[in-house]
Amino acid sequence: MEPTVSIIVPCFNEAENIKLFHDAISKIFQELPYHLELIYVNDGSKDDTLAEMKKMQAMDEDHVHYLSFSRNFGKEAAIYAGLNNATGEFVGLMDVDLQDPPEMIPEMLKGIVDDNYDVVGCRRVTRIGEPKIRSFFARGFYRLINRISKTEIVDGVRDFRIMKRQVVDAILELGEYNRFSKGIFSWVGFDTKYLEYENRDRLAGETSWSFWGLLNYSIDGIISFSEAPLTLAVWIGFVSCVVSFIALLVIIFRTLIFGDPTAGWPSMISIFLFVSGIILLSLGIIGKYIGKIFLEVKKRPIYIIKEQK
Repeated sequence: MEPTVSIIVPCFNEAENIKLFHDAISKIFQELPYHLELIYVNDGSKDDTLAEMKKMQAMDEDHVHYLSFSRNFGKEAAIYAGLNNATGEFVGLMDVDLQDPPEMIPEMLKGIVDDNYDVVGCRRVTRIGEPKIRSFFARGFYRLINRISKTEIVDGVRDFRIMKRQVVDAILELGEYNRFSKGIFSWVGFDTKYLEYENRDRLAGETSWSFWGLLNYSIDGIISFSEAPLTLAVWIGFVSCVVSFIALLVIIFRTLIFGDPTAGWPSMISIFLFVSGIILLSLGIIGKYIGKIFLEVKKRPIYIIKEQK
């Protein structure tokens, strides 16, 4: 019996791409000695994404399944739901817009089966076609998080990967609500190989990721896999206390030597504003962590499935 490869495909407003993706991936697996299980996850789309999934499932019942959320829970929830429902000995993740090249799948499977890697992922070596401002901040994010976190996150690595069942089971044991998959994939370990490729444009439609959405996602990643911001808040508080103490001594000695001039309130206001800003920054960092803790302790489900087949 042929081993099964489950491919999880998160979708949000991707009606234009589903048929194109399905044809491309099916063509690849026609040449491979594996049974394909496609799991489309509809993440609360507002277009005809779910209708297109149902069409694919009706046309190809042996290979296609779909999950549809009750609302938009985000890509991280879609990935987790797909992993929970995948049955294959090997499990892969792909974007439906074909920026993840399907033709790399045979080499990825070869790396697992023949070379005995636990995970084979893909890494973009160029960002051609991506806005320069986004590329600049993306590279900065990878440099920053790898300096402040013990979990290495390789620059350019996408969610596009194929994993052994053991790896998937390890990931599913991490049932945290605040999920950052790039960090989770790295944190669980296992022998991993990365294949390099050049960036590709979307086949159709527009990405749902805005600059601010990616920035918030990056902040979530830093908070999930590093305590450095909390340490920074401690050091900021310490330095501000030292500076304030020195400033107090200077004011006292100046008053004793030169008297108490009436002028000087602008400098006091400046000091007050500076110290207040430091306090608010530190409280903001701490508050971000407390907010994450609050979401975790409520134990809400990561996603809710409205229908599936």
